[in-house]
Amino acid sequence: MSYKRSSINRPPTPDVDKDRENQEPTLQEIINIKMIETGEKERLKELLREKLIECGWRDEMKALCRAYTRKKGKNNVTVDDLVHVITPKGRASIPDSVKAELLQRIRSFLASTAT
Repeated sequence: MSYKRSSINRPPTPDVDKDRENQEPTLQEIINIKMIETGEKERLKELLREKLIECGWRDEMKALCRAYTRKKGKNNVTVDDLVHVITPKGRASIPDSVKAELLQRIRSFLASTAT
């Protein structure tokens, strides 16, 4: 059973720009909409979660969080502090094989929807 959590640091939803209302959506927006409609975005997220757990990345990030909390003191650390400190390290330490597999899946999706 998978457990899903939403982003802790989600930015506010921007107001619709009045000039943007009549413009056509960008290619990136079209792709994102298509991925959401087909459910591919959720499948890719789940695959990413599985691969990161499988390769030990998640445990590594937990260890970094614990070490930071011990260093600063558990009463002196907020979730935002942890996110700010851990995010660059986390992004940099994602294995290239995981990135390559996701990129291949995205390319396959785009190729299948383009036809």
